[in-house]
Amino acid sequence: MHPALVSSRLYGIVDLGYTAEEELEATTAALIGGGADLIQLRAKGLEKDKILALGRRIQPICRKTGVPFIVNDHADLAIELDADGLHIGQDDGSHDETRKLIGTEMLLGRSTHSPEQARQALAEGFDYIGFGPLFPTPTKQGRPGIGLEHVGTIQQEVGTRIPVFCIGGIKRSNLPEVVAAGARRVVIVSDLLTAADTTEATHEARLLLGD
Repeated sequence: MHPALVSSRLYGIVDLGYTAEEELEATTAALIGGGADLIQLRAKGLEKDKILALGRRIQPICRKTGVPFIVNDHADLAIELDADGLHIGQDDGSHDETRKLIGTEMLLGRSTHSPEQARQALAEGFDYIGFGPLFPTPTKQGRPGIGLEHVGTIQQEVGTRIPVFCIGGIKRSNLPEVVAAGARRVVIVSDLLTAADTTEATHEARLLLGD
């Protein structure tokens, strides 16, 4: 397991679907202040030069606080931003192709939507996976939730080798249920970004995850 990920439990995403551009730095700082162990920049549908400019605002905050900064989808932007990691979906290329682009040092994560895809990502050599969406979520329109029945199995089969971050519709209100199903690590997006106090909401989620 990659050293930067060993103690990671809560994966925060600065998603431009929920975060106003002028709040970018404040939101990043709030997630980190509340206990997020990783920060990803997700800006679906924006031009690359725009994403690059946004990344240049977030990266120094992560670097200063020692929290890994991860770019979603774009290997070239991850390289240009000197990001700590890149996260790709099922249709964004193979592990080996992507690794050739980003080198050996950068974290590389994969979105997975079934036990088969989770096992495949482990076999290919990804550093971590997202597993979900567990519940229907506005951030993944048209993709049904896969439920909780496989969470424990994948945590045992995959999560003891590389981090498995459960994702998709997870909120503080259902987080105990997700943990009870066997999850050790989670991604929470809208529940934190739309909270009245993102720092406090993130802290509450971190406490619910336990030790």
